[in-house]
Amino acid sequence: MSDTKIPLTILTGFLGAGKTTLLNAILSDSKNGRVAVIVNEFGEAGLDHHLVEKSTDDVVLMQSGCLCCSIRGDLPKTIDRLLRKNIRNEINFERIVIETTGLADPGPIMQTLLMDNVLASNIRLDGVVTVADAINGTSTLEKQFEAVSQAALADLIILSKTDIASPEQIQNLKNQLEKINPTSKIISSINGMGLQDEIWGLNALREKSNYNEVLSWTTGLEPKVTELKNLSGLAPAKSISKPAFNHDSKIESCSIILDNPISNTTFDNWLDTLIGVKGSDILRIKGIVFLENIEAPFVFHGVQHVFDPPVQLKNWPKKDRQSRIVVIARNLSQFQLQRSLDMLRIQSND
Repeated sequence: MSDTKIPLTILTGFLGAGKTTLLNAILSDSKNGRVAVIVNEFGEAGLDHHLVEKSTDDVVLMQSGCLCCSIRGDLPKTIDRLLRKNIRNEINFERIVIETTGLADPGPIMQTLLMDNVLASNIRLDGVVTVADAINGTSTLEKQFEAVSQAALADLIILSKTDIASPEQIQNLKNQLEKINPTSKIISSINGMGLQDEIWGLNALREKSNYNEVLSWTTGLEPKVTELKNLSGLAPAKSISKPAFNHDSKIESCSIILDNPISNTTFDNWLDTLIGVKGSDILRIKGIVFLENIEAPFVFHGVQHVFDPPVQLKNWPKKDRQSRIVVIARNLSQFQLQRSLDMLRIQSND
């Protein structure tokens, strides 16, 4: 994926969790660079008008150099209009943030970025940031399936209101979120402050991503020195699954490590079968895969049946030849997911 593409971040979160507070913090901080923020309506966004420099019919310019634009028509047209204005130097920005409504599932937006040819050529998904209310987050997850989807698709989850929540509330919410999405990083922020070094560059689907970035993004695991020293290349597949989160519409996550490279045909057949049979229930698949007779691994990522083009990684440690795959799905038992991954393991060992 070309670094010339404009990075785009999806900002989502539970109702009342503090997305707008975070958005105002982004717009007020010049260290974030020039950011174009897309919202449904200016009135709903609750922009801090003390930060506003001037306003037109479709764009609000901020004193920090950022700009905010409301969706006119469908999202692809709004982004395309912004891109054209940026090219013509009518406005200038370095990245885009889409703020969704509190009940929005970010999955369709992620799919739109991949399926629209114009957007796919000019935009790269930089990450999905979900804001979760530390006080009400647990009950929200139990009542709103959209909130569960927002957590399941997140690259980064920001816990808000941790200054007024109890330690027990914070820990209970963290436990739930880790079960829903074992690959997401979870951090805390008060009033959206101090996040400029945390919310950008989350997606490691880039050639120049380093080992730590890719491993953390795909599996949520930090690499350890012992992990590299103990590879025999003959060890069986290992499960790195975490317990599933029980919900009326269940979200399950399951992961596997394969120590041996697999054939391209085996991997394609497994993925095609899984997507063909259960595609509508697959929230997200991502991982690192080593294919036979190819030295460097590929990182891949998909939302339901739509996938980014796989990216071959550079500068990968020669001692690490493990494929790591993570599947997050709804209405599929962990047994079904594990069985699918076990079939991949069996085929890879044939």
